[in-house]
Amino acid sequence: MIKITTQFTILVFVLLGFLGNAQEKKKFSNIPNILQRIEPDDKIDSWVLVYNSYGKGQELKTSGGKISYTPQFSGFNLFPSEDSFYYIAYSSGGKISYIMDVEGLKKFVGKIDNAEEAAIVLAADGYLVDEEFKDLAGNYHEDRTHYYLDLGKLTSKECPYQKTHYTLTVSKSTGEIIQVKDNGTYIELYNKKCANNPRLLKIEKKQEPKDEPKKTTQRK
Repeated sequence: MIKITTQFTILVFVLLGFLGNAQEKKKFSNIPNILQRIEPDDKIDSWVLVYNSYGKGQELKTSGGKISYTPQFSGFNLFPSEDSFYYIAYSSGGKISYIMDVEGLKKFVGKIDNAEEAAIVLAADGYLVDEEFKDLAGNYHEDRTHYYLDLGKLTSKECPYQKTHYTLTVSKSTGEIIQVKDNGTYIELYNKKCANNPRLLKIEKKQEPKDEPKKTTQRK
């Protein structure tokens, strides 16, 4: 009886340890490393990921051998405040093609193979890995059937500029979004031009002018 109880106790601790590791959140790396985790599903002979900053292109990843491509002057970005951009040149059946927007990137990724690809696919719906606030909008955990991603989204470009963070549950088998949980706004910025700036809405009470003391004439 004691032996059975001991075995049961060990089994419980093993299961708890497994579940704990499955629920452990991991922070996403930077955007270039996320993009390098792409594993395209289509029959791609070779492809190259290029990062362009101030007109200079840098190859971040080459898969399947070197290809001859034409440098591009526009592309996609996974973070709205970036001035630079990325693009992918790929060869399929002897033809060179280019990925220059997030919709094309989503199709290039195809079936989701990892959490990074899930984040890339969700970028087509406006979600982002916020590198400045990874605790709120740049991490994930997973179990056998789902990815659980904490991502941000720019929810207002007007006054005030704001970002909201969400927890998205994505099916590993279908790639579909099962659930979206709104966790609220985590950035709200006003500027001087905002008519609804709380500082500008404060009514400054004007001081009433004090009555000057009356001059009295002294009799001699």
